[in-house]
Amino acid sequence: MENGAAKPVIVAIDGPSGTGKSSTSKAVAAQLGLSYLDTGAQYRAITWWMVTNGIDIEDPSAIAAVAGKPEIVSGTDPSGPTITVDGVDVAAPIRTQEVTSQVSAVSAVPEVRARITELQRSIATSAERGVVVEGRDIGTTVLPDADLKIFLTASPEARAARRSGELKGADVHSTREALLKRDAADSSRKTSPLAKADDAVEVDTTELTLQQVIECVVTLVEEKRAAQ
Repeated sequence: MENGAAKPVIVAIDGPSGTGKSSTSKAVAAQLGLSYLDTGAQYRAITWWMVTNGIDIEDPSAIAAVAGKPEIVSGTDPSGPTITVDGVDVAAPIRTQEVTSQVSAVSAVPEVRARITELQRSIATSAERGVVVEGRDIGTTVLPDADLKIFLTASPEARAARRSGELKGADVHSTREALLKRDAADSSRKTSPLAKADDAVEVDTTELTLQQVIECVVTLVEEKRAAQ
């Protein structure tokens, strides 16, 4: 590259909910001047569209039949990521309990995963400076050739405490049960399950502050860039 410009770097950050994945990914992207993609938001967006349009979530063939219909657009600025469906801003409605409770079922449908995976790949490959992509199957399925793969973990207790803090006063015990249920659904689905890539660096965030996790990941990315 001329002018000493850094080669674009693609960073995949996977892991279950409550590991600090979103906060870490956004902060790392902002600090390093990279784009940021929240793949979970895309699955939430397509789920929101299904719910809003009265598609039977219990019927995978009904979901598959319309998986190509909604137009999902993700803004990749880490300081203000956006998401729209058919031109409608859905950043708030995709976080409702109604969508959260249905997203695993919709995400498990192979046609949905194929559609969203294609979208994710096109965003990642067109990011000029590089991108931090967070999700559950990025390093294994979506971007198996990512320059750096990181898998964040934490104990169920730590994750539940973080999530219930985010969910404003939610009961930690019920949050923990919901997280473990979601893990089981995501890890056991046939298409692109939640899994750690063989070449991923595992970072256990249980005992770390968010700032420590961010610093750890930034260091890993900078080392990878220097080695390119």
